[in-house]
Amino acid sequence: MTAVDPRYPIGRFSPPADYPDTFIADCIRRIEQAPARLRDAVAGLTDAQLDTPYRDGGWTVRQLIHHVADSHMNASIRFRLALTEEEPTIKPYREGQWARLEDAAHSDIGSSLTLLDALHRRWVILLRSMTHDQFRRRLNHPENGAMTLERSLALYAWHGEHHAAHVTALRDRMHWR
Repeated sequence: MTAVDPRYPIGRFSPPADYPDTFIADCIRRIEQAPARLRDAVAGLTDAQLDTPYRDGGWTVRQLIHHVADSHMNASIRFRLALTEEEPTIKPYREGQWARLEDAAHSDIGSSLTLLDALHRRWVILLRSMTHDQFRRRLNHPENGAMTLERSLALYAWHGEHHAAHVTALRDRMHWR
């Protein structure tokens, strides 16, 4: 049996070859469930546990939760830009540096969990209103190139599950119940 790479507990993101409506609906459902999945993953953890890196050289659980809020805020804005502009070039951000800022490194995770609840409720309303053609709209990422919103949707559906799995894998390894 091969060991699971602690960087990718559910595997690396692998975009599908096509994006049928059923796949898009499933991704929207997964995005809708991401805040609850993260809340469940961190439920009952102490401050000391929240300040434990999820893997050697990785962020702490606290930084991870704040990162998901930062990342998904950016994703939601990127969707809006792509829906209202022609192939906008989006601004990347230095997520590692953001994770070291005071609010991500040391503040209570409750604010980011609450933010994710509200953000995802609103984002899901937008996603469910989009047409198939709108999901084919594109944005340009200066580092990663052009991508469609359907690919971005799949990426962020994976992203929420990926980071929740970081926490649950750590809980399992540490025998935190």
